[in-house]
Amino acid sequence: MRISTAIGRLLLAACALLAWSATSAQNAETAIAVIVNPNSGVTRLDRNDAINIFMGRYRKLPSGLIAFPIDIGEHSEERAMFYRRLLDKDLDDIDAYWSRLVFSGQTPPPMIVPDARTAVELVAGNRAAIAYVPAQAVDARVRVVLELGKIPP
Repeated sequence: MRISTAIGRLLLAACALLAWSATSAQNAETAIAVIVNPNSGVTRLDRNDAINIFMGRYRKLPSGLIAFPIDIGEHSEERAMFYRRLLDKDLDDIDAYWSRLVFSGQTPPPMIVPDARTAVELVAGNRAAIAYVPAQAVDARVRVVLELGKIPP
């Protein structure tokens, strides 16, 4: 009885590990697209521009519009992937950073929306909005200005 229980637990653990590694591999391959409204006047951003906008250092898009940055879900997988790829930081570091800025009254953090679909809708309807979404969520109503591929080593 004990042996079959132990084998069952081992099989369950092995299945969980395989599922986790498959999900991790898929996430590592999923591109994150930084998107803007096609009428924003922005055609391309470099990594530093994106860092400065999403970390509150720049308050304007390169076109001069006041930037309206959008985050996806407070603790979402998309948000974690974006900041890992953009800054090589985890969400605890990002949240601590924003806590300090908000406490000091320097600048508000990006608006948080529940999902990529909502982010695309807001960007499509607002010339100054900028967001990130999984590349497969992009549609013709928005423009991709930066793509973040694999997680940095």
